[in-house]
Amino acid sequence: MNDDKIEVPKNSPNGTVETRFFDFNNFVLENGDILPQIRIAYETYGKLNEKKDNGVLLCHALSGDAHVAGISKETGKLGWWEFMIGPGRAFDTNKYFIICSNVLGGCRGSTGPSTGDPRKNAPYGAEFPDITIKDMVNVQVKLVEGLGINKLFCVSGGSMGGMQVIEWAYSYPDRVVTAIPIATTFRHSAQQIAFNEVGRIAIMSDPDWNNGNYYSGKKPENGLAIARMIGHITYMSDDSMEEKFGRRTRQAVKGAKKLNTGFEVESYLRYQGEAFVKRFDANSYISITKAIDFYDAGNNQDLIKHFYNTNIKFLVISYSHDWIYPPYQSKEIVKVLKFAQADVTYCDISKSYGHDAFLIPHEEQGVLIGHFLDNNYQKYLNRAKA
Repeated sequence: MNDDKIEVPKNSPNGTVETRFFDFNNFVLENGDILPQIRIAYETYGKLNEKKDNGVLLCHALSGDAHVAGISKETGKLGWWEFMIGPGRAFDTNKYFIICSNVLGGCRGSTGPSTGDPRKNAPYGAEFPDITIKDMVNVQVKLVEGLGINKLFCVSGGSMGGMQVIEWAYSYPDRVVTAIPIATTFRHSAQQIAFNEVGRIAIMSDPDWNNGNYYSGKKPENGLAIARMIGHITYMSDDSMEEKFGRRTRQAVKGAKKLNTGFEVESYLRYQGEAFVKRFDANSYISITKAIDFYDAGNNQDLIKHFYNTNIKFLVISYSHDWIYPPYQSKEIVKVLKFAQADVTYCDISKSYGHDAFLIPHEEQGVLIGHFLDNNYQKYLNRAKA
């Protein structure tokens, strides 16, 4: 969920990538509301083959966007999953056609609270309708269809992206060959909802909140920064914070004296908050976190019936030190799929990074996903030939 990542070289085998846009009209939300115009920002990598059966959809987490790899033509920055995508990497662009879109409700090019409501020629603001994870997926279906793809070889994503993966497998089982939900859950726990609510309250308590109608004035930057700081703490682990910061302090020189100016972890969190407000919208934060909190794939018995003997091949990944999306939630997904007699592989990766582990370069994740995709793609091609 953190995409203010570690420093990486400013080059990429994926080259420079330009964000594109897909537009359509009159989208009916799950609650019955209608959005008259939809724009979805997306990027693609690799080539779609003649049979159009090598499509892979990558779904981003809360603060992510469509720029998943390569160097952005607009910002000059590398994508949030750069190390996973490209020739010879886990999501091999020599084989697969990679798609990533900014979710409905986002603020990185897709229709959301900060975009214009064509009915009043002003931003939706707080009047943007309530959206769901299923709404996000339904918009992705429109995009995929617009690209001429009837069936995706894989849908993958972590955190909120993992919820989208589960929803794809649940609502569109005939359109997915393989699914890779990472560090995610069927539904939020009370603790997960609580952290999101504290973030929302921080935003709405900002003096500049103005009931969400702040676009013509000062934005609630302090509240949004605090929400990000709270969230960022949950993305790390106690071990990773101890290793990275400990009780080290920052110092300033005044005359002949060195003065402590606070702990390094304090400075780091302030930086994360300040960086976040430059690229994210407070209304989007509230809208998306509510969609995450209200997501519930269904009770386990119904899920077992629904997924019984599904043809989708699953790889479920969790991380040992992830305490905000702990491994027991991924194990619950695996248990349901096993009872449903689905083809599911599970791996809990031992890393001290915390929830952010799936966004940090390390060998295990790439090898697991790469082998899983390679093995199933070969089987998929052989079945197609038969």
